[in-house]
Amino acid sequence: MAAHVHHHEHDEALAEEAGHSNHGGGHHDHAEMFRRRFWISLVLTLPAVLYSHMLQELLDFTAPMFPGHGWVAPLFGTAVFLYGGPVFLRGGWSELRSRQPGMMLLISMGLLVAFGASVATEVGWLDVDLWFELATLVTIMLLGHWQEMKAIGQAQGALAALAELLPDEAERVTEDGVETVPLVELRHGDVVLVRPGGRVAADGDIVEGSAELDESMVTGESRPVAKAEGDKVVAGTVATDSSIRVRVTAVGDDTALAGIQRLVTEAQESRSKAQALADRFAALLFYVAAASGVATLVVWSLIGDSNQAFVRTVTVLVIACPHALGLAVPLVISLSTSVSARAGILVKDRLALERMRSVDAVLFDKTGTLTRGQHVVSGVAGLDRDEGDLLRLAGAVEWESEHPLARAIVAAAAAREEGPLPRSEHFRATSGRSVAAEVGGRRYQVGGPALLRERGLELPSELRERAEGWSGRGAAVLYVIEDGAIIGALALEDEIRPESRQAVDELHRLGVRVVMITGDARPVAEAVGRELGVDEVFAEVLPEDKDKAVSQLQQRGLKVAMVGDGVNDAPALARADVGLAIGAGTDVAMESAGVVLASSDPRSVLGVIRLSRASYRKMVQNLAWGAGYNLFAIPLAAGVLAWAGITLSPAVGAILMSLSTVVVALNAQLLRRVDLRPEGQER
Repeated sequence: MAAHVHHHEHDEALAEEAGHSNHGGGHHDHAEMFRRRFWISLVLTLPAVLYSHMLQELLDFTAPMFPGHGWVAPLFGTAVFLYGGPVFLRGGWSELRSRQPGMMLLISMGLLVAFGASVATEVGWLDVDLWFELATLVTIMLLGHWQEMKAIGQAQGALAALAELLPDEAERVTEDGVETVPLVELRHGDVVLVRPGGRVAADGDIVEGSAELDESMVTGESRPVAKAEGDKVVAGTVATDSSIRVRVTAVGDDTALAGIQRLVTEAQESRSKAQALADRFAALLFYVAAASGVATLVVWSLIGDSNQAFVRTVTVLVIACPHALGLAVPLVISLSTSVSARAGILVKDRLALERMRSVDAVLFDKTGTLTRGQHVVSGVAGLDRDEGDLLRLAGAVEWESEHPLARAIVAAAAAREEGPLPRSEHFRATSGRSVAAEVGGRRYQVGGPALLRERGLELPSELRERAEGWSGRGAAVLYVIEDGAIIGALALEDEIRPESRQAVDELHRLGVRVVMITGDARPVAEAVGRELGVDEVFAEVLPEDKDKAVSQLQQRGLKVAMVGDGVNDAPALARADVGLAIGAGTDVAMESAGVVLASSDPRSVLGVIRLSRASYRKMVQNLAWGAGYNLFAIPLAAGVLAWAGITLSPAVGAILMSLSTVVVALNAQLLRRVDLRPEGQER
């Protein structure tokens, strides 16, 4: 709400209220202060409402009577005004001083008019008892501020809770066995044992064992993820079924969790465009109310009814105060923050979330985003040799190699489940990235075109066509040589994520253009682009030139969202209208992204678009309802239809205003029904 209009001044006022320095507790303390004030004000409001003369007359009931019962509403109403009102009055004064009327000034005007009119009624000058309206206004506005401050602190609160899930101690592997040490004593390079059901104590790589890890607290992904030797694990995740040994690569403030927490600390500080919209509505209402109030006072005075003049003017000014408008944005922000956090979408910049609804093009970085960034065997061709045998032979030869292509061949051979791979002997790596070993008494070599040139071997025609086809679409081609003769070839390609095609199709359904950017050669990039069905491909782009591609799209008048894995995409993420960093890890924790997708699934982008469109729709609906009601009620309250016997008394106006607040609150709750998880993903 208007807490953002004069952010620093208002925060200082809040800090003073909460009795702490503004740097110490931040939004958590503000939320706590507003929460406390809301509940105390609510308790004080109930008697003021129950004993309001106007409300009793309107609803035709009588509150329990006792000596002095007539003072219940004035005393409790005044208590609410003095306890909860100063926060808004200070904000209103700040807006008045800077000549920027907004929500705070509108609230202040309503409070002062309701309080002044009620006091005037007690001394017999007027007949507009508004104690209940005054008390409910303060209470509802405190609720709005509490919800907003809670939303601002919510994401970092959730992540702080995650940090608390870290174990206090870790089991460090030593030469003599295992020792239990406090987390703070872990160092880079230490190996820790994680038992079944235990939490990973620090970011690292698995050096022994494999397990299914529950990463839901970090990624929002509901299913456990299978991890084996060489895979990265994140602090706070749980090994569900087996024990693993992890070599620590990051501790304390360097972990992915700590990085994401830092990123989210300023996450919700960003000013919201829809909030500015609420303030503009409030400024408009302030001018409309002030002008209507003056006109009402003048017209009714000229008619000669001074009592009606004051009553109508008070009614206009009180009705102008936006209960519903005050809750319209905070409730939507609060709900969208919690809904998105549960789905693994961390909104770092609310403005980015709001812009996402109008994005025309999504630019995906290929490697690590649309593809996994690791090679898999995509083709096998044997010369008079069974393809399965050829693959198992190649796997046996590559068994001891640490090269990524070798690991891909070994994994593919092992996946055939035809028993253990043949044993290899006398392994050695040779020039040109080829390897050699003996299997079953025969000498084998596996390598690329450089190996064929080195050995002076001619590629048989039946293999040449297959190999050229693989090379044409960007695959790495390796040849298997047995005792100096070529016996087959393997193709290895960067694996396209199975979800990528669905992400592209869904974006097309939403009317969004999909563009892919990569450093790969054009034929390779276009082959991947064709397979995925993207609209446009930027190929052979150096990492430092990615942001130029974003500019190029923007110059065509497109609003661009850039999706990258956060390794070298920072300039492009920053230049895009919305930057989305994808994939859990420290690389994600970067300043340039507006939204962080904890899961590596590219379909998460659709969740951001859906959330953006849904939350904006709710904000506009709520603002239209809140402001529309006011613009409709103000003329009635001013008495423009009094000649036809249609008037709006202060009490009826106040009750209708409270009902409009309920409508706004219920409408915001519908955001909970927005499903942000990719289609087909288990809930």
